[in-house]
Amino acid sequence: MISSKMISAINEQINKELYSAYLYLSMQAWFADQNLDGMANWMNAQSKEEDFHAMKLFDYLIERGARVKLKAIADPTLDFENPLKAFQMALEHERYISKSINELMDLAIKEKDHATKSFLQWFIDEQVEEEASVDRIVNMLKMIGDHGHGLMMIDRELAQRSYSPEDEE
Repeated sequence: MISSKMISAINEQINKELYSAYLYLSMQAWFADQNLDGMANWMNAQSKEEDFHAMKLFDYLIERGARVKLKAIADPTLDFENPLKAFQMALEHERYISKSINELMDLAIKEKDHATKSFLQWFIDEQVEEEASVDRIVNMLKMIGDHGHGLMMIDRELAQRSYSPEDEE
């Protein structure tokens, strides 16, 4: 049986994941406005991935016979100044989400909720990948500095990203 404390914490995580999707949509719009369509594409795929994460948590609560309680999603940042700052913000956000997932795991361990613990392991592993992916982009952007040719090369590379929920399984 899943505790009310765990249900509440997972509902909070659903909200955080939906905010993540919303934040990355905002970044997508900003990059599109800057004519950086590859980076906009990357953020679009990232937004879809975060939405998938929210729905995975949503479905888990339903499977456990718990009630999903959606809350308002906060307004995301709208201006990111430059690509490096946008991706640094994305990295900070992914670290925040990792911390939140780790806290959920701590609660599952404390409550001896083995089913939730098993379920959350996927998210723990996913966050390692999420942070590494964004950190790589941040480091590339730092290397190129203000050199336009390098920015265009990274933009072209990020245009190659696609998202499919099957990639998540």
